[in-house]
Amino acid sequence: MNKGELVAALSAKTEMTKKDSEAALNALIDVIGATIAAGDKVQLIGFGTFEAKKRPARVARNPRTGAAVKIAECKAPAFKAGKALKDKVNK
Repeated sequence: MNKGELVAALSAKTEMTKKDSEAALNALIDVIGATIAAGDKVQLIGFGTFEAKKRPARVARNPRTGAAVKIAECKAPAFKAGKALKDKVNK
């Protein structure tokens, strides 16, 4: 399912227009992104948790030359599914 299909499904489920559904979806994505960028986490009970996790600095190898490449520490977005979502997927 891509974003357009998700907007159409939301529109059908909520009886909102596609334009309103897309605006709501975009707002949700923006709020989640801004929250995890600020270092907080978003926890939706029954669905899951969005958060930023730190990746430590490390040394990798260039597969073509074999040379060592330093990769800096960074934060990466992460999602952990909640129990209700896991149960729904495993039915």
